[in-house]
Amino acid sequence: MKLMFASDLHGSLSATDKILELFEQSQASYLMLLGDVLNHGPRNPLPDNYQPAQVAECLNRYCHKIIAVRGNCDSEVDQMLLSFPVMADFQQVLLPERRLFLTHGHLYHPNNLPPLANGDVLVYGHTHLPQAERQGEFYCFNPGSLSMPKGSFAASYGTLIDNVLSVNALHSGKMVAEVVLTH
Repeated sequence: MKLMFASDLHGSLSATDKILELFEQSQASYLMLLGDVLNHGPRNPLPDNYQPAQVAECLNRYCHKIIAVRGNCDSEVDQMLLSFPVMADFQQVLLPERRLFLTHGHLYHPNNLPPLANGDVLVYGHTHLPQAERQGEFYCFNPGSLSMPKGSFAASYGTLIDNVLSVNALHSGKMVAEVVLTH
């Protein structure tokens, strides 16, 4: 199964258009949205091409292929525009050999872990910094931010293909980080 991960769109229509184009090309089964979908938040500048209503329209066309969690900038007002649930603080995806624990990262993160079993993956956003690594008995994966990357990183997204978690630069497709999930 192929999965695609995106976080921190913050209402950017250009980032949304690009990730949906890549999602179509990838033939991934699901697009996992890790929060902060429509709103830029009071501490952030407006992202490029900030059009949250149009972002909602674009994403709603894929509502049957989206699994989403609530970010710290998401609200019930945002949910009114979206045709897929976005208010859960976490989701769990069960794979044959492990569990993916999806969350935004403002509640659960590498320094405040949910209960994880050996081999499970904490998938989170919020920091706008890409990460793909094993930490002891579990894995931490952050696809970075599509609209407002931090540090020296480019806008990025993630994929899970054949037990390999990868973070890729949005515009170049260049791999930023990668970890192989072992048994």
